Amino acid sequence: MAPPKLCGTNYPVSIAFIVVNEFCERFSYYGMKAVLTLYFIHYLHWDKNLSTAVYHAFSSLCYFTPVLGALIADSWLGKFKTVIYLSIVYVIGHVVKSVGAIPDVGDSTVHVVLSMLGLVLIAFGTGGIKPCVAAFGGDQFDEEHTEERRKFFSIFYMSINAGSVLSTIVTPILRGDVKCFGGDCYALAFGVPAALMVIALVVFIAGSGLYKKSPPEGNVLVCVCKCIGFAIRNRWKNSKKSPKRSHWLEWAEEKYPKRLIQEIQMVFRVLVLYIPLPMFWALFDQQVKGYIQLISFVFSNHSNYGRSISLKGPVHPQMKILSIQFSLFIFSPLRKMAAGMILAALAFCAATVVEINVIVLLFCLRIFNFCRFINTHTENINITVGTDEFYAAANYGISQNISVPRGEYNGVVCETNSDQYHIDLGLLDFGAFYTVILSKESNGLTLKKMEDIQANDVHIAWQVPQYVFITAGEVMFSITGLEFSYSQAPASMKSVLQAGWLMTVAFGNVIVLIVAEGAGMEQWTEFLLFAGLLVAVSIIFSIMAYFYTYVDPDQLDKIFREDTDDEKT
Repeated sequence: MAPPKLCGTNYPVSIAFIVVNEFCERFSYYGMKAVLTLYFIHYLHWDKNLSTAVYHAFSSLCYFTPVLGALIADSWLGKFKTVIYLSIVYVIGHVVKSVGAIPDVGDSTVHVVLSMLGLVLIAFGTGGIKPCVAAFGGDQFDEEHTEERRKFFSIFYMSINAGSVLSTIVTPILRGDVKCFGGDCYALAFGVPAALMVIALVVFIAGSGLYKKSPPEGNVLVCVCKCIGFAIRNRWKNSKKSPKRSHWLEWAEEKYPKRLIQEIQMVFRVLVLYIPLPMFWALFDQQVKGYIQLISFVFSNHSNYGRSISLKGPVHPQMKILSIQFSLFIFSPLRKMAAGMILAALAFCAATVVEINVIVLLFCLRIFNFCRFINTHTENINITVGTDEFYAAANYGISQNISVPRGEYNGVVCETNSDQYHIDLGLLDFGAFYTVILSKESNGLTLKKMEDIQANDVHIAWQVPQYVFITAGEVMFSITGLEFSYSQAPASMKSVLQAGWLMTVAFGNVIVLIVAEGAGMEQWTEFLLFAGLLVAVSIIFSIMAYFYTYVDPDQLDKIFREDTDDEKT
């Protein structure tokens, strides 16, 4: 019986459960990451360097573990069971992470241990299911519906970004605006993503009766490794005695079937093509580094501005969603990937030329400035700036840094125990950081306003072409990579090749961790360095792609089925 289709189309109903599952899982993952660095700096009191290192290490682990999930799926449990079991690990990681954010649970050492344990479990959970969910979705389509399957990967990627944009708006609000345990509610900010992961698991299980489930092919990795090892040994021993062969893996034909050898050749050809790709993610990850520098600066000065900061501002994921249709209609797959790399490099070159770094952009996006007061008076002072309240203790007490909207602030009320004063702060402009020194004089309360960080003089519109380039580049690169990895993989190794694609992200994070953190360059220099490297890598990749020949893995079934029939005849 054919699986039911959506509204008379060739799309199976089962993909609806997969897309919803991916949306909830991505909400869970990005929602947690949206406040993760805030948690490191503001709750665990780590410095910028340690926070950056742990953040990139966690991101790298999330993209190295797909290899483990792919091997479990293709060799042992199958994709369906692998997703379920590792999703349970994922949920446990979220719960442990949330418990570690409760101040009443142990001391700072307990918080660090629980947080690290939770992150490791989350990394194995999210990494393990990444290659399985995408490949499992591709498995739901019949062989003749390749166009529908290609569009499915675009819809799949759209669900990723929809979950990302929603979560990065919601969880920072939960952390900053909801108070619990006498401070910012990190437990709730981590708990909501945990709940979304539970929903993702329930939705995925609910579609069980509709899925097309391919059984695992046995221990594929062991078989592949033995085949490769035998081919190398056999070539080493007999290369002088036997005639040359067209491919070095053909030296394994004496022991292993031709089909396995051809499948390994297919996978190797794609993996070689992936060697230059980590540089794209290394460049793309520069956005996160700038964000960490921003919040490190903000929280080192005890600002409450963090309540409105998210890891990825909503502009970027929204533009990715709008750019997806653009990627559907232009170029062949490998040309799209090469074009995406060039666009991303151009975007970061533009960021260098106009001297806009990520910190400036985030200040522009949040139309706020920062203000604090130093009180040299002998009495405590309460200051009301618009709707925000400041308190500065007597004798050189310093108030908190609080973000206030841009505007003219005249007649600001300052109250002491014995009197009330009015001061004129004047214009508090976009993105500036002000320190106001209050002093008691014979004629009342006087002030000296200092501009620690100058107001932004770069218009917000300058970020539009850069984000257009970045988002178009990522969409063309990422969606095409997902679909290409699936379409070029033999049936027994689809999850493995998906994991290989995801590992390019992991190596990109490693490059950032080694080069960017170790070199100590200024941010504009890093932008220019990575953009230049990506241009060079794009040229190399374009040449490699030109000589790549597309294959149809399904043809292997037909070829070897015909060979079997001929042998029987």
